[in-house]
Amino acid sequence: MTRTTDPAVRPGALTHVAVVVPARDEERLLGACLSAVERASRVLADLRPDVGVVAVVALDACTDRSARVAAAHPTVHVVETSGGVGRARAAGVEAAVRLIGCRDAAAGDRVWVAGTDADSRVPEEWLAVHVAMAEAGADAVVGLVEPDDDLEPAALARWVRAHDRADGHRHVHGANLGVRLSTYRAAGGFRSLLAHEDVALVDAVRRVGGRVEATASGRVVTSSRLTGRAPEGFSHYLRDLARAVQPQPAVDIG
Repeated sequence: MTRTTDPAVRPGALTHVAVVVPARDEERLLGACLSAVERASRVLADLRPDVGVVAVVALDACTDRSARVAAAHPTVHVVETSGGVGRARAAGVEAAVRLIGCRDAAAGDRVWVAGTDADSRVPEEWLAVHVAMAEAGADAVVGLVEPDDDLEPAALARWVRAHDRADGHRHVHGANLGVRLSTYRAAGGFRSLLAHEDVALVDAVRRVGGRVEATASGRVVTSSRLTGRAPEGFSHYLRDLARAVQPQPAVDIG
């Protein structure tokens, strides 16, 4: 795909990062997520004070105290929406774009959209990893996640065996995903899906000729709960792993 360039800006340099976090009834875990995003933002600010960060939580039909938790983080903006995770991610992106004031294609080349989930904690180097890869030419970055320590050991071992944990892996996780804004727009953005909206976006990026890079750096820790908010999401997958390692009942053959 062809990118526009602004001669007044160093080629490849970003001007902004938009961090988007969809949340549906996540009052228990959202605070830790946002604190981690804030730490990653401070690390990036120290390394690259020329790159602004805007963080948006998209509250998806929340009925709990998630809005109050988000309000305790004054650097984070909030948008309310409904209709599932795909629509929430899209609403978060559009809210961030309005805050940044990004209107034309050239500006879109300089804005990176980094997404994670409300039940996840990004490492402090997370945004720095995404920015470095974007400025090296990536149009999208797919990163890795790791279940937290609450996952049953046998299920965790099975998860580790099933996952490629090196650069160039084939995994796509909404909890660790980044895309150039201009590429995001060319690909049609997040679709209004209840699950797998992240995979659909990465597939669309490839169809429009975007360069997708898979990294093992900046791994995100995500909840190992077995009941989640999105059907067929990560918790659904972990539940299948947990069931697979359960001992089978003895059979009485008389």
